[in-house]
Amino acid sequence: MHITLDMTELADVLIHPVYAGESFPYALNEARKRQGTMTWLYARSAGEADVLAAGMGERCAVTLERVRRAGGAAARTLLQEGRGSATLLKHPGTVIGVGVGGRESIESAAAWLQAWIEGWLLGLYRFDKYRNVTKISGSVKLNLRSADWPELSAAGLNSVIQTAMHRAEATNLTRDWVNETPGTLNPDAFVEWTRDLFKDRPVNIYVYRGQELTERGMNGLLAVGAGSKHAPALIELRYEACPDAPMLALVGKAITFDMGGMNAKTGRDISDARMDMGGAAAVIGALDILVRQQAKVRVTALIAVADNLPDARATLPSSVIAYPNGLTVQIVNTDGEGRLVLADALIHAAGLGAAQAIDIATLTGNVGDALGLGIAGIWGDADMTRELARIGEHNGERLWPMPLMDDYESELRSNYADLRNVGTSTLAGAITAALFIRRFVDKSMNWVHIDMAGTVQYKQDVGYAEAGATGYGARLLADYAVNYARTEV
Repeated sequence: MHITLDMTELADVLIHPVYAGESFPYALNEARKRQGTMTWLYARSAGEADVLAAGMGERCAVTLERVRRAGGAAARTLLQEGRGSATLLKHPGTVIGVGVGGRESIESAAAWLQAWIEGWLLGLYRFDKYRNVTKISGSVKLNLRSADWPELSAAGLNSVIQTAMHRAEATNLTRDWVNETPGTLNPDAFVEWTRDLFKDRPVNIYVYRGQELTERGMNGLLAVGAGSKHAPALIELRYEACPDAPMLALVGKAITFDMGGMNAKTGRDISDARMDMGGAAAVIGALDILVRQQAKVRVTALIAVADNLPDARATLPSSVIAYPNGLTVQIVNTDGEGRLVLADALIHAAGLGAAQAIDIATLTGNVGDALGLGIAGIWGDADMTRELARIGEHNGERLWPMPLMDDYESELRSNYADLRNVGTSTLAGAITAALFIRRFVDKSMNWVHIDMAGTVQYKQDVGYAEAGATGYGARLLADYAVNYARTEV
């Protein structure tokens, strides 16, 4: 366990959060109090612990995401130094949890502490199962002293620790799945890993493959997965701890390797194609959080799983497929596969009676061009968009509302079918993808689409995320599910 409470032995290091312009027991230049700065103050005699001053910046600018990042930076600093344990202190004069900054308020010491622990555990994450010589060994234990947190009862303090651990562990699970090699995590393995994760838990699991997909008219999945030796699947996971609540469908794209089909990708390094299941991994992580926390929600997760590979059996460009809602689609580019499988899942969600649906996918490169690597795009229902964006600001998984421009639907006209799967130009590709998906959303269901292609990974360490998968979306979706059930029951 990485978190301890009231550890009796002396920790290797004492961590002091320090704020710009505020007093500190040790002489420290103001520059060392800037947000993200970590400063060592080494003990002068045996029996004393070293001090790590964690710069928080100005109190008025501190947000929970800054706290999370500080926790992650502190954990990484200690790990790199080979330290085994540290105690987080609140020194006199620092009242944690009352700062207001950005677009949020830090409501309580509990919120501050939960964010720090989340950042700490996320910062310790390493995907190093395939490393030998360059593997970083060891871990760092964080100790908390209950006397430093008088605002929290013993039960409250333990609750904060458990909640933070559940959220971080599920996010790290999401990272593991996204980072995994495609030879290991293929569609068959994805199905089995999902079954193993939720077996003996209050989740009903259904897997549709082969003839079952054909009978349900899930021709998007069948077309995309035709070139792989691993059959495509739709995984349905039902968690109904509050059966009277309206059903929320979380729909994730799981293309375990996106070679582009017959429109094959080229390039010196296309290893990122294994991460095209980041949306599905976020849904899996969100459901894991909800089950761990015994959340009173009614959620159905729908995972569309396939490989998109070129092969003699692969779907050819210009093929036409039909969907159960009556629409036909000309597949003019087989690398526009994500929207084809999401269409299957969203039609299925409406058939199950979902009141709301969130689809999340690494769908287009265009969204990264527009928003960069720190913000995902969101389209659809205005109320859902506002709530998800608010949650994203709170937990660091940010979103930006994007337009559903009806005028751009002309880009999706086909001479041979009702729709073509990609636009006639490369412009506004993220918008036309969302417009395509909207055509498969039943009017009985409120819907948003999240394109997280830019946020699925970092190329270098950032905050509490190491280079590689970020785990984006797991906490975002779980928090939305809890709030939705709370307001609708």
